[in-house]
Amino acid sequence: MQVRTILVALAALWAAMAGGVAQAQYAPEAVRVMERARAATGGAAWARVAGVHEVGTEEGFRHERWADPLRFGLRTDVAGPAGRVVRGYNGAGAWSLHPAGANVSGEPAPDLRAARTDAYVAGYGYYFRSRFDARASYVGQRRADGRAFEVVKVHPNGGAARELWFDRKTGLLGRIVEAEGAKPLTVEVSDYRKVGALSVPFRFVTMGGGLAKPRTRVLETVQFAPVDRALFSLPARPR
Repeated sequence: MQVRTILVALAALWAAMAGGVAQAQYAPEAVRVMERARAATGGAAWARVAGVHEVGTEEGFRHERWADPLRFGLRTDVAGPAGRVVRGYNGAGAWSLHPAGANVSGEPAPDLRAARTDAYVAGYGYYFRSRFDARASYVGQRRADGRAFEVVKVHPNGGAARELWFDRKTGLLGRIVEAEGAKPLTVEVSDYRKVGALSVPFRFVTMGGGLAKPRTRVLETVQFAPVDRALFSLPARPR
């Protein structure tokens, strides 16, 4: 596969994090909303989660994702018409692998702020306030598609902000909004199913953000098991 990699040492970020998670700030109203969602999806059972592995399809193509709920880490392995594309983020840098011969000259460089927040959300970091250096504020109540939501803005230090919309009736996360930029990107979250003691969404529909049409990801399996941290770093080249 062809390698396209951006590995950036975030010296300023690590310096800012030297004080540890104690620097994190969560507004009481934001904590109330997130704790309600945590209780509705498994409560204390979340404390035993040490890794997330999802397998499914996106627009008919295989989509696999690993996330680390202990510290920042995310990897996706996505099939497409031209072959597999693998992307990773290990907390300090982002990288991607493309099929041999693929033209990646027009692909933008990885957005490290977005990658950091994507890892936080994929790893359910908002349920683990003691594990991640982040802050959260309470935006207020919103309505969409006939439903009422309570909106919390989460912002991992060194990352980008995301709005998490929690259904007022069920307490469950219903949408994720990337409001920065001229064209907000929205992910509709639904189809909650039991996986052991936990309940997690199995359907994600991404719309807006300049997409020509909505993009649907449907999970087939979800496993909660420790993930090898090496998965999140660029694989070593064979000698």
